[in-house]
Amino acid sequence: MQQQNANTNTATMDGKSIAIISYLTIIGWIIAYVMHGSNKSQLGAFHLRQSLFLMLSGFAIAIAQWIFFLIPILGWIISILLYFVLLGLFVLWIIGLIAAINGEEKPVPVLVKKGQEILKGIQ
Repeated sequence: MQQQNANTNTATMDGKSIAIISYLTIIGWIIAYVMHGSNKSQLGAFHLRQSLFLMLSGFAIAIAQWIFFLIPILGWIISILLYFVLLGLFVLWIIGLIAAINGEEKPVPVLVKKGQEILKGIQ
């Protein structure tokens, strides 16, 4: 019985480790994805999808911000507004990281429910 509890506890800790590592840069996400391949868990898959969607969203917004910045006046205003969107995305990233640290499958508000659907191939 203790062996089974130890295996369950180890699997839970591995899923939690994968979840936490997935939020630490794109390299951390790749490492977590490789770790997840050998020890799949629902918690790990959830946070892999969520963190990837947050990273891809941030990358897309940063590219749009850079392009709009090249357009005089109106583009600069839009670029500043996109900066605040990136700031909000950073807050969502913090919320996701805290949920991973607590071992919860708590989706961050706004975008990520759609991201879970789009990236459902990561299991």
